[in-house]
Amino acid sequence: MATKTKKAPETTEIVEESALNELFIDELKDIYWAEKHLAKALPKLAKAATSDELKQAIEQHITETEGQITRLEDVFEAIGEKAAAKKCLAMEGLLKEADEIVSDTEKGSITRDAGIISAAQKVEHYEIASYGTLRTLALTLGHNDAADLLEATLNEEKNCDSLLTQIAEAGINQNAVSEKE
Repeated sequence: MATKTKKAPETTEIVEESALNELFIDELKDIYWAEKHLAKALPKLAKAATSDELKQAIEQHITETEGQITRLEDVFEAIGEKAAAKKCLAMEGLLKEADEIVSDTEKGSITRDAGIISAAQKVEHYEIASYGTLRTLALTLGHNDAADLLEATLNEEKNCDSLLTQIAEAGINQNAVSEKE
């Protein structure tokens, strides 16, 4: 009498049912919420900035952020999930801190611009960490199309962080030194 061997589940079945996949989806929902709220907060930072160069950088990132939201929707679609947001406590805190920096600095001051750059770079570093992790998880789970989309956003976030550093080092930080309280 021959015994039947059990057929191994399809890799996609294993992935879909894995705790790692659930974590991946949860983290996608988290960054989706974060990006949507960042898109609402960035115009306030642009308005509060004094330097034209900083205003332009923030306005450029508003456009990128809107594209990143759309790209995240494409990631959800690529993995067969409905796009959904889950409150991101980290981004909520970072945006509250940005508001506090703006309210604690003098309107029209270069010091405010230095503070806005500080707050914006904290956001960028959070996003870089999030997208780097998500890309790695996507590759591990075999979501190669999602990984490519996430990598595109990761590169944009890194570029934004570099631009903010350039703006700070090109004069804002140095000019802020001479401002009085």
